[in-house]
Amino acid sequence: MPRTEYYDDPAAPEPNNLVVAASAVVTDEQGRILLQRRRDNDLWALPGGGMEMSDSLPGAAVREVQEETGLQVEITGLVGTYTDPRHVIAYSDGEVRRQFNVCFTARVTGGELKISEESTELRFIHPDDLSELSMHHTQRLRIQHFLEHRDRPYLG
Repeated sequence: MPRTEYYDDPAAPEPNNLVVAASAVVTDEQGRILLQRRRDNDLWALPGGGMEMSDSLPGAAVREVQEETGLQVEITGLVGTYTDPRHVIAYSDGEVRRQFNVCFTARVTGGELKISEESTELRFIHPDDLSELSMHHTQRLRIQHFLEHRDRPYLG
């Protein structure tokens, strides 16, 4: 289902749903970051998605990474919380969500990379090559915070 992301846009529709979501910065031995090109908006993003009633928040990140990439991961830390009300996501079915995202760090423990129905491409990207990718700035912010090696998680 196609989606449009808005940020600080007066033309954005009013949210009608709040979704708790988890994402993960998954890295490999070379320090590259796992990204997916999303099918619903053709932008590169960290793997992640909405929490289900049976999930813990870290468990949601683990499940979403596996569903979207085929990789099994272990949560290793916390990048931050991302709750900016200026970020609105509108779906073609009429849902307009404000997202509450908690972004974790994770390492691969098993599985094989495989494209899901939610993505068109998966890649481990070197941080120096991130600027070449089409990506919503809220995703770039999470990655930037990860790359800063902060003493404390981002709270926003």
